Amino acid sequence: MEVTARCAAVLFLLLLSQALMAVHSQEEEEVVQEEELQEEDQQAIETWTSDTKTCTCDCESAGSPTVGPPVPPTSLLPPPLPPQGDPLNCMPECPYHRALGFESGSVESDQISCPSQDQYVGWYSSWMPSKARLNNQGFGCAWLSKFNDLHQWIQIDLKEVSVVSGVLTQGRCDADEWITKYSIQYRTVEKLNWIYYKDQTGNNRVFYGNSDRSSTVQNLLRPPIVARFIRLLPLGWHTRIATRLELLMCMNKCP
Repeated sequence: MEVTARCAAVLFLLLLSQALMAVHSQEEEEVVQEEELQEEDQQAIETWTSDTKTCTCDCESAGSPTVGPPVPPTSLLPPPLPPQGDPLNCMPECPYHRALGFESGSVESDQISCPSQDQYVGWYSSWMPSKARLNNQGFGCAWLSKFNDLHQWIQIDLKEVSVVSGVLTQGRCDADEWITKYSIQYRTVEKLNWIYYKDQTGNNRVFYGNSDRSSTVQNLLRPPIVARFIRLLPLGWHTRIATRLELLMCMNKCP
């Protein structure tokens, strides 16, 4: 009887040891996978910065790069170029931009999403996130959030890691509803955590949006974002969360 009990105890300890080893092995595998994802993320950034000729501006020369077409017209134009010889204001990052394709329609509906999207039925089905296209007109001309709180977002899947250099926003075309300020998150793959776009002090940057339904507000990203997924998170709004938008992509060609 005593021998049987000892054998059972030894067997239990062996099984427990094997279970602990299996858990430890699984944890190590998850850590390795996460490190590999982080390494891929870094490689994507290094690929863009090393394999691409970076456009630069020479603040001492007679000419400076300008923002080139095609960028949709905006009522809030970018600030004028800095005076020659002013290195503090010289911004060499992405002097050329192009529209991603919200307005043109080249961005497909399944690339744009929001939380609780399965609840967009009835009247709300006309105000899906895919409606958030710059200069969209008529009934259903914008994305309307079904809930007005700080847990809302609109997400764009670029399909591949790209360089995003700016955001253009408008309010709802047929009502006084718009986003007044927002923050931005991004990531290169779905398994990584979201990263907030920071300001120079290391805080989450707050971008100021619209003050009416029709004007276009442009916010350039300096430095640009290297990512596949982009989220705009409303922090303030007039009447309700509503927006039309366009993303600007960085062109890596120098004149």
